[in-house]
Amino acid sequence: MVSSSTIFLIILFILGYIGKNQSIMIAVYVLFGIKLLKMDEKLFPYIQDKGLGWGVTIITIAVLVPIATGEIGFKELSESVRSFYAWIALAAGIFVAVIAKNGIELLATDPHITTALVLGTILAVVLFQGIAVGPVIGAGIAYLVMKLMDMFPPLS
Repeated sequence: MVSSSTIFLIILFILGYIGKNQSIMIAVYVLFGIKLLKMDEKLFPYIQDKGLGWGVTIITIAVLVPIATGEIGFKELSESVRSFYAWIALAAGIFVAVIAKNGIELLATDPHITTALVLGTILAVVLFQGIAVGPVIGAGIAYLVMKLMDMFPPLS
């Protein structure tokens, strides 16, 4: 008999396929592979605990590649700070990084939020031709909105 988690993963894979979200499809493949090899009881807790950190490290490496290749250097940095738009981008980068930090905290303390974030990302890709930027920034935005809502008493 097929488990509900398997059905859920198949649905996520189909939605990922429809939305052309390669990351979701690869993630489902990897998870199915781990399950088929019967390594899920050992690996899933470890991946759940350490996976977000690995992902952030990989993204950071990707962002730093232009510096490592010499494509971006001190000359480009000094030229960019002369632009008003660069200051906006700098502020946005700081803002998003701080929000993402809170998103990782939210995902670690409230993992069921991940499901809603992944579903929201897939729906945005499928229905609105959005770009899947991942659940971390979504969790950060959700965290920010939740904290803002906590500042006000309920209406009822």
